[in-house]
Amino acid sequence: MNPFGHREHETLIEMSATTDDFSILTDFQNPDSPGEEANGTLYEINSNADSELPGNSEIDKHHQSKDSVFFRDGIRRIDFVLSYIDEPVKEGDKKAERRKEFEINLEKSGLELETEDKKESENGKTYFVKIHAPWEVLSTYAEVLNIKVPIKENDIPPPMENPLHFVLKPFRLPENVMHPEPDYFTAPFSKQKQELFLIEDENSFFSPATRNRIVYYILSRCHYGTEEGKKKFGIKRLLNNATYTAAYPLHDCQYWKKARDEKCESERFTLYMQWARFAQFYKEQPLDLIRKYYGEKIGIYFAWLGFYTEMLFLAAIVGLICFLYGLITMDDSNSSKQICDPEIGGQIIMCPLCDKRCEFWRLNTTCEPSRYSHLFDNVATLFFAIFMGIWVTLFLEFWKRRQARLEYEWDLVDFEEEQQQLQLRPEYEAKCTKRKKNPVTQEIELVVKRSKVNLLSKLFLCWMSIVFWISLIIASMIAVIVYRLAVYAAFASIMENNQLEDNPISSLLTPQLATSVTASCLNFVIIMILNFLYERVAIWITDMEIPRTHLEYENRLTMKMFLFQFVNYYSSCFYVAFFKGKFAGFPADYTYMFNKWRNEECDPAGCLIELTTQLTIVMAGKQIWGNIQEAIVPWIWNWWGRRKARNNPENLYSRWEQDYDMQTFGGLGLFYEYLEMVIQFGFITLFVASFPLAPLLALLNNILEIRVDSWKLTTQFRRPVASKAHSIGVWQEILNGMAILSVVTNAFIVAFTSDMIPRLVYYYAYSEYEHSLMDGYISSSLSIFNVSDFKEKSMPNENPMNITLCRYRDYRYPPDHERKYMHTMQFWHVLAAKMAFIIIMEHVVFIVKFFVAWLIPDVPSEVKARVKREKYLTQKILHEYELYKLKEKLSGRQYCEDAEKQVIATEGKVQLSEAM
Repeated sequence: MNPFGHREHETLIEMSATTDDFSILTDFQNPDSPGEEANGTLYEINSNADSELPGNSEIDKHHQSKDSVFFRDGIRRIDFVLSYIDEPVKEGDKKAERRKEFEINLEKSGLELETEDKKESENGKTYFVKIHAPWEVLSTYAEVLNIKVPIKENDIPPPMENPLHFVLKPFRLPENVMHPEPDYFTAPFSKQKQELFLIEDENSFFSPATRNRIVYYILSRCHYGTEEGKKKFGIKRLLNNATYTAAYPLHDCQYWKKARDEKCESERFTLYMQWARFAQFYKEQPLDLIRKYYGEKIGIYFAWLGFYTEMLFLAAIVGLICFLYGLITMDDSNSSKQICDPEIGGQIIMCPLCDKRCEFWRLNTTCEPSRYSHLFDNVATLFFAIFMGIWVTLFLEFWKRRQARLEYEWDLVDFEEEQQQLQLRPEYEAKCTKRKKNPVTQEIELVVKRSKVNLLSKLFLCWMSIVFWISLIIASMIAVIVYRLAVYAAFASIMENNQLEDNPISSLLTPQLATSVTASCLNFVIIMILNFLYERVAIWITDMEIPRTHLEYENRLTMKMFLFQFVNYYSSCFYVAFFKGKFAGFPADYTYMFNKWRNEECDPAGCLIELTTQLTIVMAGKQIWGNIQEAIVPWIWNWWGRRKARNNPENLYSRWEQDYDMQTFGGLGLFYEYLEMVIQFGFITLFVASFPLAPLLALLNNILEIRVDSWKLTTQFRRPVASKAHSIGVWQEILNGMAILSVVTNAFIVAFTSDMIPRLVYYYAYSEYEHSLMDGYISSSLSIFNVSDFKEKSMPNENPMNITLCRYRDYRYPPDHERKYMHTMQFWHVLAAKMAFIIIMEHVVFIVKFFVAWLIPDVPSEVKARVKREKYLTQKILHEYELYKLKEKLSGRQYCEDAEKQVIATEGKVQLSEAM
């Protein structure tokens, strides 16, 4: 192909220093055309709602099938669609003026528009403006956006095949699905070096994902007029003020069948058949095809989610083994045997669980909960906590290697966030009022004028809002605790000893468990409500900060939302794990919240079973609710939007109308997906010592999550605008922080929430029995209290058994001792053992973690070698090309016309650099 046979055009960058708007106008007019007059005429033809549009006849409409993704000529691809409803009111006139100016400027930038009249729409009200980016526009902005394109087929030998490849064959997808394109050496596109690139067909050289990315870049920066003395621009503003109702790229076909047009790749159909159906849950993901169709940002998310799910498989197996160990040894637990024994637990009278209304109760009434607590409170718990500390390190390190491999395969090695600094947010550009020299690049840049007072007031308002909402979470948690205390007293007064002994269900449902279940459900409802409210507050705060780039915007919003949800989801678990039962006091001096409600006590077998209950309800409830929101809600909305169209013939319900009736994925769609998975990651790492089955629940959820996300993205949502990303971004740092915190939390759970350390101290230091060293442990862990020492408000109203002495969970001297109710030496030994265990476990796990991290390189050696080899060969090709062009110039065979075009293109490129 001879690139110099194309008509060259001039790129004009206009920047106004007197206004706060920055606009890019790319003029692609034909030098022989009348310019503005022609554009104006074209607009009148395309957008006059009351005129008979060319090609809108019934004959032409008949050829517009469901699968059509082209203009009426069947040649020009539809790269983007805008829709609007003509409003016959004063506000509608204003919107029409905005649309007219906006579309004229789009045509000036070189885009081609074709409008579908509302008479041809399914509802008879909606106009559709179809946008096509010709080669000149694509080639210009491909250079601006530094898009890499093929220059030569990759001749580096592929890595050696896995010897176990045949074993994994049932899980493989066809090669044409996994690798839809050959592997090429690539280089950033340059208009001046077009013959260097492998351009076989201009219409298909840039993928549809790249095309819609370029068009959206233009749409987000095209101005539409001046209002209130300020230039206004960007499709986002026009959507916000309802000038347009939607803006979206098209899917390439129906998801359930291939397109009839051979020029359509039908990639959506392939993705649905090979990826989005739940029947394919055991298959690998076609990441290259996902990346090609949706862009790198969505591709990297599914790569991370798939890798996370694969790693969960190992954690789930180990957790299940630990759970089965607890199940098998449940009847061998000495603690539960002693509690259930009528001669031991049946003879121990426990102090009342609440003031006044509660009665004395026998220890063996908690027999069933103590037996089930052994499922999660055994020696395997300690092993699993240490294992998960190492597992999380392996997961993060191996993901870095997987990510490095994807960076190479997807041409993202040289992609850095700094490149996105050129792509300022339109909202930031609209606020730019001054210029400032960049101290690094020494270039003049547009910046937002911020006074110190205004900046401080905004920061104060933002952070005060965050503090307020976090305080609201803490207040709601305190309210749930108060609920627990109040309901606990009610349950304790209702559940009498006789009922507990006769009813097997009541024997399991103790006051502690009943309170924990109901409080956990209430807490989950409050969590969902606060999440719904704070999400909007966080977006409002971030918008008010006016971040410079999309990357900054997402990072700031991520930190706010994660900090909030961290407190929101985990605060109740932290309370049960580290506070409940730790500050209850003892019968002679109970501790009261607000001097009214007596603090909760743990079950004689410990609080671990309650932490497990809390974790299970919140984690499972979140996963179920999340899947309902992600799958069922979009399906209902889409069904409701398409209900009228089912009676219309296929040729009347076009591709753009079908996509118009779908839900919008949105710029923050992936943000919520990441946030959901990171919160889940916290559940299976921060509190996994209390629930070894948490990784198994997460694994089952993620297997469903991958297919739900792929199904909704392929069938229920409009096609998102493609965007680049070479990593999971700030989420990587969040995961690293949670991995470190998980070691600390699990060490504290084993030490303070589990009953393991007190049992070990008794086993080695206080056992008085030679044949069975754990005999007498329960009696040793319960102190004696004289009923006559009760305070007036704590004394039960009734004492039918005439109890004089009762027991409570603590290590204190008996009432007849000279150090009455003071802590015994066993208490201090247990406390010292707990602290020693925490220090030893943390140091051991951290040493192993850091050693493993050091041992595993972030980038595989073969990837490093291939990257260096590709860079060398690419530079060699470019160098040879430059030499060839230089020889052509020196030999005098270069045409003057071509040289003039190169000068014009170079000047345009310089203007672009200065403007950006």
